[in-house]
Amino acid sequence: MTIRLGRILLADDSRNDVELTLLALGESNLANEVDVVRDGAEALDYLYRREKYIQREDQNPALVLLDLKMPKVDGLEVLKKVKTDPALKTIPVVVLTSSREETDLVSSYNLGANAFVIKPVDFHEFLDSVKKLGIFWAIVNEPPPVPGKGGN
Repeated sequence: MTIRLGRILLADDSRNDVELTLLALGESNLANEVDVVRDGAEALDYLYRREKYIQREDQNPALVLLDLKMPKVDGLEVLKKVKTDPALKTIPVVVLTSSREETDLVSSYNLGANAFVIKPVDFHEFLDSVKKLGIFWAIVNEPPPVPGKGGN
């Protein structure tokens, strides 16, 4: 039996941060595929299988890495929609942001974020942080069963 690893959704508008995150996940030898979206509206289209994602496989991502400061729809609004939707709310959402604002931290947890990580400025610290995130959420963490697919 082949175990299918869930995809990781990376929602970030910074080209540099996306490249670093993909590099770090690759260096941690995760077999999960990573889908990248560049703004909050595209993240919602992906999650709800709309627009260009209408043909996307009917499986929630194993993890969402979510930047807060994105165009069109900000990360807090994406987080709110995910965590209030019964079909999406069990997806682990890790806020991965450069924001050091306490209000963003508090708002993220109040809306149901599973973790809040400030992007380190140092290149090696950034890689190390993302590697650890990927390993924990994609390998160590045990997600809840998917209703109707072998779960209770």
